[in-house]
Amino acid sequence: MKRYLSVASLAAIAAAFSPALALAETGGATSSMMPIGVGIAMGVAALGGTLGQGKAISAGLDAIGRNPAASGKVFTPMLVGLAFVESLVILSFAIAYLLLG
Repeated sequence: MKRYLSVASLAAIAAAFSPALALAETGGATSSMMPIGVGIAMGVAALGGTLGQGKAISAGLDAIGRNPAASGKVFTPMLVGLAFVESLVILSFAIAYLLLG
C-alpha cells in the first residue's frame, strides 16, 4: 500500500506541473518552472534506471543460481544490458542539464 501511495503521489505531482511546464513562457534564458521540471525528469530517469538495473541483475543472478555452468553465457549479456540502461540514464541527465542552460 505504501508503494502505491508513493507512485500515486509522484503521478499527481507530475500531472500538476505538466501543464504549467508546457505552457510556460520563457522570460529570458529559462522559465521559472524549468528547474522543477528538470528535477522531476532527473528523478524519474534515475528511478527507472535503478529499477531496470535491479530487475536485470536479479534475473541474471537467478539464472546463474539455477545453472552455474551457464554463468559465462548469462554474465556477459547481462553486463551489456546494464551498460545500455546506464547509458540511457546518463543521456537523460545530459538532456536535463542542457535544458537548464
